[in-house]
Amino acid sequence: MSLFIRPLLKKVFSLREHREDEAVKPFLEHLEDLRTMLFKIVITLGVTMMVCFAFRFRLMHLVELPLQAVPDMDMNQLQGRAPGDSMTISMHLAFYAGIIISFPVLLYFLADFVLPALTEKEKRLLLPGVGVGFGLFLTGVIFCFKGVLPMTLRWLAQDQRNMGMRPQWIVGDYIGFATQFVVVFGLTFELPVAVIALVKFGLLNSALLRRTRAYAVAVILLFAAFIAPSPDPITMGIFAGPMYLLYEACIWIAYGMERAERRRLAATDAPK
Repeated sequence: MSLFIRPLLKKVFSLREHREDEAVKPFLEHLEDLRTMLFKIVITLGVTMMVCFAFRFRLMHLVELPLQAVPDMDMNQLQGRAPGDSMTISMHLAFYAGIIISFPVLLYFLADFVLPALTEKEKRLLLPGVGVGFGLFLTGVIFCFKGVLPMTLRWLAQDQRNMGMRPQWIVGDYIGFATQFVVVFGLTFELPVAVIALVKFGLLNSALLRRTRAYAVAVILLFAAFIAPSPDPITMGIFAGPMYLLYEACIWIAYGMERAERRRLAATDAPK
């Protein structure tokens, strides 16, 4: 494991020293910065978890709303498995709600760690970039919670009935499924932010994205087929559609960034 982690960390650390006028920091100093970043993330997430824990009953009511889309199913039919389920589920809800609430701060800490050598102009763009990233993440979370998750639960319950089973879900299993499903779906909406970072470092460009469009579509459809509860075209389209639109948006984002960079270089090289 250490043979894999160390080279990976070196690649990440190399991004932190892209400016030629800065001395290369020792590996142990990078590890100290990583420890500080992780400490900030843990503290931030811990504080938001405590706040969310205070609203655990409202969070429980919120998470049960998608069950309204399932015929003959409500929160009263969910069964507990152990005496301590209420506290375990409360901590689970507080953890995932804390991630959603503190996501922009966590994203800022991560960006500030990976990109400490930004110019002043680039630093001024960091906060708007974090805002865009959080907006995309929140859009994915809301879209999943309002549309995809209720449809998924309804299909799963009906599929169980078609197989002669009576849906009697364990409350902990339902909460785990719903919260993880929503957060992971929200993270898929971070694709444009990742593309912007890769284009910025010269690891990706619009031409490459266009050339690999067919492969990207195949991967998106495969991923949608894997996570979608039903193989029918409508359900797969609900999953694959937003991801494909985000991929197309990434092509235009990359093109716009490249065009702006060419204009900047042309203005710099122009005779004065």
